Amino acid sequence: MSLPLEPYTVIDLTRARSGPTCVRQLADMGAKVIQISAREDTEGDFVRRGFDSLNLHRNKRSLTLDLKSPRGVDIIKRLAAKADVVVENFRPDVKHRLGIDYETLSKINPRLIYASISGFGQTGPYRDRPGYDQIAQGMGGLMSVTGLPGQGPVRVGIPVADLTAGIFLAQGVLCALIERERSGKGQWVHTSLLEAMVTMLDFQAARWLIDGAIPPQAGNDHPTGIPTGVFKTSDGHINIAASGQTMFRRLCEALGTEPLLKNPLYEKAPERSKNRHALTVELEKALVGKTSAEWVELLNAKGVP
Repeated sequence: MSLPLEPYTVIDLTRARSGPTCVRQLADMGAKVIQISAREDTEGDFVRRGFDSLNLHRNKRSLTLDLKSPRGVDIIKRLAAKADVVVENFRPDVKHRLGIDYETLSKINPRLIYASISGFGQTGPYRDRPGYDQIAQGMGGLMSVTGLPGQGPVRVGIPVADLTAGIFLAQGVLCALIERERSGKGQWVHTSLLEAMVTMLDFQAARWLIDGAIPPQAGNDHPTGIPTGVFKTSDGHINIAASGQTMFRRLCEALGTEPLLKNPLYEKAPERSKNRHALTVELEKALVGKTSAEWVELLNAKGVP
C-alpha cells in the first residue's frame, strides 16, 4: 500500500523541535521532504549530528543554503514554485526580512500551502519574541496544574508545547491540502506554542471559564475522578483507574474492601473526590499485601483498568 502523502513535496525551513515535529509527521505519511538548513545554523548542525537526528529528521533529504544571500533565497523560491507545502518556524519578522514569506511565495505558486509555527502568534505584542517550550508551558497554564499539590509550578517531562504545536500544524496542513482539492488554491496555516498550550489545557480551562473553578495541582490523582492514580503495593506502585461507580465496586471486590462501598465518605463520586486522601490510605492498606504483578492479575480479572 502506498503512503497517503507520496504525491506531495514539502520544503522544510524549520529548526529546533516544533517545526521539525510537524514535518516529521508529513514525512512519515510519505511526503517528499527537502530540508533546508542555514549555513550559519550551529544549533541545526548539532541536531543533525547528534542523537536526535534520526528522530527529528527521518525520511528527509537535506540541503544547506546561505539564507542571507540572494542566491540562497532564489533557490528557495525555485523550490517553492514546484512544491506543495513550505513549513517554517522563524520568528514572524524573519521570513519577511528574508523575502520568503507567504505573500511572496504564493505569488510564485498560488497552490502553495505555507505553514508556520511561532512562539506567540503571527500578530500581537509578543509576536517577535522567541518561543521556548518551557515558557509556553508556563504562560499557557500547564505548569500550574502539573506536580504535587502545593509544590509550585512544574514543567511537564516532555517538550509538550513543541510537540503539540507541531502536530497541530501538521493537521492544519492536511486540512489545507483537502481544501485545495476543491478551490485549487493554497493558503497560510499557522499556530504557536502558546496556542497549543491553551488548547491542551482543555478540561482545566473549561473548569475556569465555565464554572469559575481554579484547577489545582493533583499530582498523580485525576482532578475529579477518584480513585484514579498511583498507589503503593508491597514491591512498588500500581496505576489504577476506577472512578466510575461500577469500577469502584469492582475494585473494592478485588481488594476485599467491600465495606468502603457503604461508607458515607466514599459511597458516591462527589464524596470520594472530597475525601480522596483518606480513600487512598484505605486502599493502600489493602494494596500493600501483594505485589504489583499480583494485583494487576487480580484487577484484570475483575475488569478494572
